[in-house]
Amino acid sequence: MLLNKNNAGLEAEKLAATFLTNHGLKLVTQNYHCRFGEIDLIMNDAQTLVFIEVRLRSNSQFGSAASSITPQKQKKLILTAQHYLQQHGSSACRFDAILMRTNDLQSIEWIRNAFDA
Repeated sequence: MLLNKNNAGLEAEKLAATFLTNHGLKLVTQNYHCRFGEIDLIMNDAQTLVFIEVRLRSNSQFGSAASSITPQKQKKLILTAQHYLQQHGSSACRFDAILMRTNDLQSIEWIRNAFDA
């Protein structure tokens, strides 16, 4: 079965959640939406709340997965995270990125503290 872009993205998020769970993080929520945007995964890493952007880029013709997290995208993620914290209480937090070239665990690159708020 061929995966369309949305299915591939959802599959990448599931793999990222599995990868991070295997590394000791605990899933809080997936695909948190508000008027500012969406956060793919929100997880706990000990006492730190981690907002995670998952990027799958099998074709680097238009840039790498890392370069697709532009300053504009970062701003949306920060605003969405602030909204989440207002709704659920303040906490120590950070922004991580999961970058993938293919939809498998071996292609995952985990960047902790990918950017600052």
